[in-house]
Amino acid sequence: MSRFVIHETDWARDAVRLGAVRRKVFIDEQGVPESLEWDADDAGSLHLLATLADGTAIGCARLLPDGHIGRMAVLPEWRGHGVGQALLAAAVHLAQSQGHACVLLSAQTHAAGFYAAAGFMAVGNPYEEAGIPHVAMQKCLNPDNPSGGA
Repeated sequence: MSRFVIHETDWARDAVRLGAVRRKVFIDEQGVPESLEWDADDAGSLHLLATLADGTAIGCARLLPDGHIGRMAVLPEWRGHGVGQALLAAAVHLAQSQGHACVLLSAQTHAAGFYAAAGFMAVGNPYEEAGIPHVAMQKCLNPDNPSGGA
């Protein structure tokens, strides 16, 4: 498969490509209600977009101003090719550059091992979001403040 690149972007510039990936993964594949997928956080978040050389979007993630990573999605045919790891690493790096001591995310429980392999730890008990089991996870970025806080 072709190489991909990760771009930092925003909703105003790339809503169409970001939205296409999220629609295919969250709404079409996972059955998340459309009314829950789109929210006001998109406009104020930093977004990451994984694309092929021709600009085709294959994955995305967003970083909220409070240090939460969310809406991370990779098209099915690109899973297992390092796209998710690259998006997550870019999101963590972006959070660190924004001065966050910790990053937080809401992981679908089936993907918790993926995030754990990247240094995230589960915090709290599993819960349901959009009809899908999730667990809160965090990764502290500042070794001088291991208990964190975003």
